Amino acid sequence: MASIVGHCVLGTTLAKLLLPERRYWPWWLLAAACAFLPDADVVGFKLHIAYDSLWGHRGLSHSLVAAVVVASVVVVLVGGRAGAPPRGRLWALLFLATASHGVLDAMTTGGLGVAFLSPFDAERHFFGFRPIAVSPIGIKNFLGEWGARVLRSEVKWVLLPCALLLLVQAAVLRRLRVA
Repeated sequence: MASIVGHCVLGTTLAKLLLPERRYWPWWLLAAACAFLPDADVVGFKLHIAYDSLWGHRGLSHSLVAAVVVASVVVVLVGGRAGAPPRGRLWALLFLATASHGVLDAMTTGGLGVAFLSPFDAERHFFGFRPIAVSPIGIKNFLGEWGARVLRSEVKWVLLPCALLLLVQAAVLRRLRVA
């Protein structure tokens, strides 16, 4: 998996791109949480659930179906409240943020791949381009050289591209305000 850092940065970046007004900052945090949420499945290791099972790590929780469910449930619960973005835009953001988790994981150098089409197809997938160092599971394992290697690859392949997108957005918005 990519680390919590990469997942949350990508989720927040998607939120800032889709909901650029500062008044939406709480929704940026929600998008970051949705981007990390699929890794709640690591509890399966403690419950002795096989990694390659439907309920295992990078299984159903990393699928597009899970992203649809998360986005839909959250929009039903909080959409339409005062200060909330339009429901359609909020749904799109939460879907993309949740789905982005599997995308990053499919770009890592380890694991069994991502079950994007679960529960309809249990096959695990990686992308042909896999530049992100796989993160160890657990904070204790993350401290040290392995974690540093993961963070270096995420700076290069996640944080810098996200920063570039946000800089482009800022320049475009600035230009629109001037015009």
